Amino acid sequence: MFSKESNGNGYQHHHLPPPETAHRDRVRRGTRRSRASTSGDNLSITVRVPEQQHLQPPPCTDFDIAYFHSYSHLGIHHEMIKDRVRTETYREAIMRHQSFIAGKVVVDVGCGTGILSIFCAQAGAKRVYAVDASEIALQANEVVKENNLSDVVIVLHGRVEDVEIDEEVDVIISEWMGYMLLYESMLGSVITARDRWLKPGGLILPSNATLFMAPVTHTDRYSESIDFWRNVYGINMSALIPLAKQSSFEEPSVETITGENILTWPHEVKHIDSYSVSIDELKTVTSKFKFSSMMRAPLHGFAFWFDVEFNGPAIAPSNYHSTSIVDNHMANGSQRKRRTNPNEALVLSTAPEDPPTHWQQTLIYLYDPLALEQDQLIEGSVTLSQSKENARFMNIHLEYSVGGRNYVKESVMK
Repeated sequence: MFSKESNGNGYQHHHLPPPETAHRDRVRRGTRRSRASTSGDNLSITVRVPEQQHLQPPPCTDFDIAYFHSYSHLGIHHEMIKDRVRTETYREAIMRHQSFIAGKVVVDVGCGTGILSIFCAQAGAKRVYAVDASEIALQANEVVKENNLSDVVIVLHGRVEDVEIDEEVDVIISEWMGYMLLYESMLGSVITARDRWLKPGGLILPSNATLFMAPVTHTDRYSESIDFWRNVYGINMSALIPLAKQSSFEEPSVETITGENILTWPHEVKHIDSYSVSIDELKTVTSKFKFSSMMRAPLHGFAFWFDVEFNGPAIAPSNYHSTSIVDNHMANGSQRKRRTNPNEALVLSTAPEDPPTHWQQTLIYLYDPLALEQDQLIEGSVTLSQSKENARFMNIHLEYSVGGRNYVKESVMK
């Protein structure tokens, strides 16, 4: 069993073993994922599901432990909180839904420093469970006490899969999105919280999310990375170009582009309904695309970004374990505008034409650019899958055809 300590305001600590594997320093690319987990002995937990099943929580791997450890560093939280688009949108979403929050019980999945939990307390929540597996939970507890909210906000240091909350909750809030939306797989923890504790008709913020992609041209970036070696202070270093291509374009690149880099209307890769999405459907996402270039330009790669929306609950599913009701054919085959009516919901967007965020955009660069004519078609498919080595990593498989020739690009986001 996990040992627990009670620290005044109901803070509970689930002891974690120290990290056993080195973890890549991701302060720049931030470990933007599930901060809601710890390790411990195998423990059978009774969870609230309609069928009253008894489910075993998934094991906490060395990769998980290293991941949680990386969130102990304040720099990552500083980067996220100072992203005003992100933080102020969440605060506005909480205030817009104050009628759902005031006097109610809230779970904040991956609470970090506790800022969203405190926003919920300020909105009148009766009780907020702030769950985080990282050691930052200790600091969140101090922040809560310093703001005289210990009677409302209860910090739980542990995985959402392991901690115990002895009541149903009315609201789940979480900032779970990673680069390319699904990198780091934190959404699974939100789904677990939903299935364990959320009341029928409860509120989930954000309510849905959509991943988009589009072909891009980026001559300056290619020139800076590759053409640079053709003449280095009068010396021909073209022999280094193959190595330069590999080092610059083998892995996905998180960077900021503008609408001028986008060659076509975006394609919707995946739409996620927070109320019905299942953990299994996130393990592999495949979508076919067909683009028509709006200009004559070199194709340098594909960009990915996402939107999340904060809607109140519509007709919530009575059984949160039901399979997704999203029309996958429609979601995967559509090439519609990013949103039909921006006034219908509060939207946090990471699109190139919107104000920049710390997520930026994720680019998959080709090793060699392809010449495109106006109205030329780019057809193919993209598959995003959780790595078997580490589910927090993302395998990216791109197949595309241009001008009658077929190409494949594979990459791993680590």
